[in-house]
Amino acid sequence: MIPNVDVLIVGAGFAGLYALHKMREIGVSASVIEMADDVGGVWYWNKYPGARCDVESMQYSYSFSDDLQQEWQWTERYARQPEIYAYLRHVADRFDLRRSISFGTTVVSATFDDADQCWRVGTDKGDNIAARYCIMASGSLSVSRLPDLPGIENFAGPVLHTGNWPDNVPDFEGQHVAVIGTGSSGVQTIPQIAQRAKHLVVFQRTPNFVVPARNHPLAEEWQARWKSEYPEMRAQARQVGTLYDFSDTPALSVSPETREAEYQRRWEKGGVNFVHAFKDIMTDIAANQTAADFVHERIRQAVNDPVIAERLCPKNYPLGAKRICVGSEYYETYNRDNVTLVDLRETPIVSVNGQSIRTSAANHAIDILICATGYDALTGALMRIDIRGQGGVSLAEKWSEGPRNYLGLMSAEFPNMFIITGPGSPSVLVNMVVGIEQHVDWIADCILHLKATGSAGIVPRVDAEDKWVQRVNDEAASTLFTQADSWYLGANIPGKPRVFMPFVGGIGRYRAICDQVADDAYPGFETLKEH
Repeated sequence: MIPNVDVLIVGAGFAGLYALHKMREIGVSASVIEMADDVGGVWYWNKYPGARCDVESMQYSYSFSDDLQQEWQWTERYARQPEIYAYLRHVADRFDLRRSISFGTTVVSATFDDADQCWRVGTDKGDNIAARYCIMASGSLSVSRLPDLPGIENFAGPVLHTGNWPDNVPDFEGQHVAVIGTGSSGVQTIPQIAQRAKHLVVFQRTPNFVVPARNHPLAEEWQARWKSEYPEMRAQARQVGTLYDFSDTPALSVSPETREAEYQRRWEKGGVNFVHAFKDIMTDIAANQTAADFVHERIRQAVNDPVIAERLCPKNYPLGAKRICVGSEYYETYNRDNVTLVDLRETPIVSVNGQSIRTSAANHAIDILICATGYDALTGALMRIDIRGQGGVSLAEKWSEGPRNYLGLMSAEFPNMFIITGPGSPSVLVNMVVGIEQHVDWIADCILHLKATGSAGIVPRVDAEDKWVQRVNDEAASTLFTQADSWYLGANIPGKPRVFMPFVGGIGRYRAICDQVADDAYPGFETLKEH
């Protein structure tokens, strides 16, 4: 039986670990429930070949402890999954966090008790925990989704998902392997699988823009210099999310030659920094097209077969409107004799059989099926828990037409339930660790404020929530983000409402808004009085 606590935290990834540490720091009791057998969150589950972070290692790390950031040595520009997983395990051990975490336990329900003004949380182990506050650190990309393919249940071989990769993976040597999906995880794993499989068939529904990673080992001298500048670097990151080379120049204000040279410079440097070559790439479709055209030409140069090259060129949505991918030798992989690209727009899958996948044009023999088909993003982890607020109102019913909250942090009728990097916040559009630390620090300050004022809790007002939802929608509408069927809008989940979920206004502006709300004694919220 887990003891009753001031704060119950769901999830032990980057968010849950820092939330636990912070709660201890401010002197409130806290426990964590984690469904996995270890810490790590998404980096526990995402063990597929080639799994890496697309934010540079020196930035994709905690800033709350200078000792921690000085002592940890990263080995590569973009860390692989094992290294990030090792880092999070180190954090858990260094700050003695494991003793407050219940592993292998899944939260199945959370109900607000109006009489006792607390959350009563049920688990699959039969636990019934009472907590004044609930912090949902359950992850923005943590609920993997298998594709809805006719007959997939009849497939005789292993069916693997990149977001829930098993420890005991079959040997790909000599095997016919299929990968469905060409988003970030597909882009990372396809080149790795191609090197080992006898034959690889890639089933592509929508091509993605892939910029080169240009990954490389980190020299000790370079890393030491970065660490010496961490205070300044972290301060900048809190305003922009990730330290990129942001341009103030409109794309069409310079000559085609100058524009081409800038794109080439960033392409050679590698990474998502490419998207920031000009300030209007995500707001002006003509400017965006210049960047898209550049990438199309790089694809045509990399891929020998012109027909395959054209299939790999994204042409029906703006560059960056779907999450841009960072890869290594992705396009070049399609030059291999053992790799076949199937365009599902031309020849859709008809059925999955015992040892094959049949499209409208051919039958492909398959031994192993890998689904790189993404997640029920931003809301999925919350929706799989039966969450009920004041008067028994269901969060799933309230959010049935799209997520509704205030500041991306709390939802009306659900007192004392905080959400970390969920919908309505910058979340997946910035360095997640920066967003996590901002959220946890704000939540900690809020809890201290409630304790200092003798309040039993806090809950957003419906009118404040309505205004915030409208603001999130308005911000998105001013960009090109809404012009693609992306998981940002829930378009990858059948039946999910099409609502652009992240706040696109930037973490600096978002942070200022949240700080102002706290400084002004939490307008838009109501406090609960102790009974």
